[in-house]
Amino acid sequence: MSLFRTFDIASSAMQAQSMRLNAVASNLANAESATSANGQPYRARQVVFQSALLDARARLPGVKVAAVVEDQSAPRLVYDPRNPLADANGYIAMPNVSVVEEMTNMMSASRAYQTNADVMNTAKTLMLRTLQLGQS
Repeated sequence: MSLFRTFDIASSAMQAQSMRLNAVASNLANAESATSANGQPYRARQVVFQSALLDARARLPGVKVAAVVEDQSAPRLVYDPRNPLADANGYIAMPNVSVVEEMTNMMSASRAYQTNADVMNTAKTLMLRTLQLGQS
């Protein structure tokens, strides 16, 4: 496998992790929103990864985002009878976002992104050192 293909593989992983970070940011931004644009509580979004061939002819493996799905778990109920959005029992349906899980996802995605950036830097260093071999 060519060293150049390492860049393609790491790049596909970085793009996938970037989308995961965007989903985490969206989830955290809406964690305390009582309603969304459709009038219902916001539902957490999760990114689903899938292995993929980046170049079918060369059988170059990689990763891509298969889908961004909404978490179908029940909304979190908060007792606040004074809120105008409260139901007859005084509960408000809040987003099903767990801030702790989202922070964990953010750290995981961030580290995976950084690891792939390190892979690219290492590949670049190897290529530069290979070029320097011919100079001396």
